[in-house]
Amino acid sequence: MADPVRIAVVGAAGRMGRELLDVAGGRDDVRVVLAANRSPVDEISGHAVEDADDLPELLAETDPDVLVDFTGPESSVEYVAACAEAGVAAVVGTTGFDDEQASALDDAAESIPLLHATNFSRGVAALRRAVREAVAALPDYDVEVTETHHNGKRDAPSGTANTLLDEIDDVRGDAERVYGREGDQPRTEGEIGVHARRAGGVTGEHEVLLADDHQLLSLTHRAGSRGVFAAGALDAAVWLSSREAGRYDFDEVLDA
Repeated sequence: MADPVRIAVVGAAGRMGRELLDVAGGRDDVRVVLAANRSPVDEISGHAVEDADDLPELLAETDPDVLVDFTGPESSVEYVAACAEAGVAAVVGTTGFDDEQASALDDAAESIPLLHATNFSRGVAALRRAVREAVAALPDYDVEVTETHHNGKRDAPSGTANTLLDEIDDVRGDAERVYGREGDQPRTEGEIGVHARRAGGVTGEHEVLLADDHQLLSLTHRAGSRGVFAAGALDAAVWLSSREAGRYDFDEVLDA
């Protein structure tokens, strides 16, 4: 058996950080060598948590193969820059990047392997492909996209919802996106309704609804646990550890 891939997890005290550390503990193909967080916390899943402000020094000391990040756009850009400087590959699950921040990821990928995905669920990957086929097969149907997440999620619509919308645009061409509706707003031809709901501790739900006057097709994915995203991100980290510098996506991991 090959040596396990050495993993660093930033945002260790966050929802996804904790899930990554927990899931990694049950796998033989990865070994967590660094857990880091901005605010002080006790150990998590048996790992001492270091100060993420010291990430450049910590990367030099622990020598991980891949860093996994599910934090926020500003911190992600900072952490990826530290990876580029240290020669450490990066898997990024953060969403909500603006154009300048996305460009910073592209710059880092000139030096290191970098894989960014808005969702690491194999089920969502299947949903994306099903949506493309359905939209192509039903060109005159109205389309609505709805996503639901926990009440602490910052970006709206979610990164996954935006990815689904991009898939629809690739088939139909750029359509007007209407974000919620209020007052007198009859539907206009070709628009796509987009709705973001935030409630409780919902892990993640995405629905693409297609309808005409007589038929309705609903394509839905519900995540019952963040473990599905953590497992996919760790799969991506293992795959990425043997790649050359460049920008990669999760579909390449699935296809492999």
